[in-house]
Amino acid sequence: MTLNVAESRDTERASLNTPSDLSPEATAAVAERINRLVADAYVLYVKTKNFHWHVSGPNFRDFHEMLDEQSEQILESIDPLAERSRKLGQPTLRSLSQILEFASLDENEKDFVSPYEMLVELMNDNIAIAKSMREAHGVCDDWEDVATASLLEQYIDETEKRTWFLFEAARAADAGGR
Repeated sequence: MTLNVAESRDTERASLNTPSDLSPEATAAVAERINRLVADAYVLYVKTKNFHWHVSGPNFRDFHEMLDEQSEQILESIDPLAERSRKLGQPTLRSLSQILEFASLDENEKDFVSPYEMLVELMNDNIAIAKSMREAHGVCDDWEDVATASLLEQYIDETEKRTWFLFEAARAADAGGR
C-alpha cells in the first residue's frame, strides 16, 4: 500500500496522539490555551533577561539579581507547560515565529529603558500572564483536566510573587533607578 503525501502527514500526526481519557475537544481546547501561555512565557523570559542585562543605576545589583532570578523561574515553567500539551496528545510550539504569533505580550526593543519603566512593564506583563493562567484554569475546569489546572495553580502563585516583588521594587524606584 502506498500513501500519498496528505495521508502520510495524517499518519505522522496521528503517531503523536498520546492516549487520554479526555475528549479530543478537551485536549485541543486545553492545549490551545497552554500553547498561548508557553508563547507568553518565552516573550516574558526574553524581556526579563533583556532588562536584567541592561538595568543600570544605584540599585543595579538588587534589580539585576532579582530579574535574573525571575527570568530563571519563567524559563523553568516553559518545559512543563509544553510537555503538558504533549501529554494531552496535542502539538506545542515549534518556532520563534510561532511563539510571536501566539503571544499576547509585546517585546521591548528600545535602546534604553529606565529601571522604573522596566519594573512597571514587567509587573504589568506578569499581571497579564496571571490573568491568562486563570482563564486557562477555567478551561481546564470546564473539561475536568485537573492535572493541567494543578500545574497552573503553582505557576499562578509564582507569577503573583514576581508581580509583588516588581511592585515593591518599583514603588521605591524613580526614573533614574533610585
